[in-house]
Amino acid sequence: MSEPTRKYSITMPRDIAEAARARSGTSGLSSYVAAAVARQIERDNLDDLIQAVEADHGAITEDEVQALRDRFQQARKQQSQGGAVPA
Repeated sequence: MSEPTRKYSITMPRDIAEAARARSGTSGLSSYVAAAVARQIERDNLDDLIQAVEADHGAITEDEVQALRDRFQQARKQQSQGGAVPA
C-alpha cells in the first residue's frame, strides 16, 4: 500500500480488535486492518459485477459455478506440473 496514509478513528468490538492485533504481527494493526478492508472492497466490487452480469444474462447456476471451479482446478494442476494451461 504505497498510497499516502491518513489517520482514522474506528470503533469495533473489543474481541475482534484484540484478535486482529494478535494476528497482525510485525506489520501492525493498521496495516492488518487496511488489508482486510481492501479485501472486502474487492469482494464488494465482485458482487457488483456479478449482479450486473446476472441482470444482463440471468442468474449464474450452480452447474456453471462448478464447471468453472473444475477448470480452475485443472489449470492449477497443469500449471504445477509444468504443462500448458488450457484457454
